[in-house]
Amino acid sequence: MMRTTTLIRFAALVALIAGITGQGFAVETGATVRFRDLTLKVPPDWEQEEPNSRLRLGQFRIPAAKDDKADAELAIFSFGAGGGIDSNIRRWVGQFQPEQRKLQITSGKSEQGQYFLVDLSGTYNQPVGPPIQRMTKPVPGTRMLSVILVIEEKGVYFLKLVGPQETVGPRVAAFRESFGGDADQEKEYKLADEGGGR
Repeated sequence: MMRTTTLIRFAALVALIAGITGQGFAVETGATVRFRDLTLKVPPDWEQEEPNSRLRLGQFRIPAAKDDKADAELAIFSFGAGGGIDSNIRRWVGQFQPEQRKLQITSGKSEQGQYFLVDLSGTYNQPVGPPIQRMTKPVPGTRMLSVILVIEEKGVYFLKLVGPQETVGPRVAAFRESFGGDADQEKEYKLADEGGGR
């Protein structure tokens, strides 16, 4: 009996630490994880991993769909203002080859703050090797869901989910729900032209 009580207390302590630090693994439906001031509601099949870069606050592996060979990955970043909304969106767009590239940009409001969602598909220039070398390889049939979430007076957070089209496609709704997005309330967002107009 004493051993069982000790184990329960230990499990509760681990859960508390995971909630505070944003580390640990999401194993329950609708598990909540925190990264600084960002809260995400994570589906049970999103496996939290140790970030593979010091620039990442968090990282999740999302299992491949039946016919896909590669898993998808969700990375979470925060760089302060991060260079502005449009410049970050253009950077993401530039990671896909122009031929047959599909792009949709929307903006909305969640309980955490205003967000901008970028939905890209086509041939992705996937980074390979050390970042300093800036080497990439073309990966056709890729889809990327990226979000800039502005939490007022707290920070700007960047979420980037990228993987095979068939794996990412069924996760669009869960991705929105993870940060509190609402597709019905979103509006089309247009990038400013080079002359400064919108």
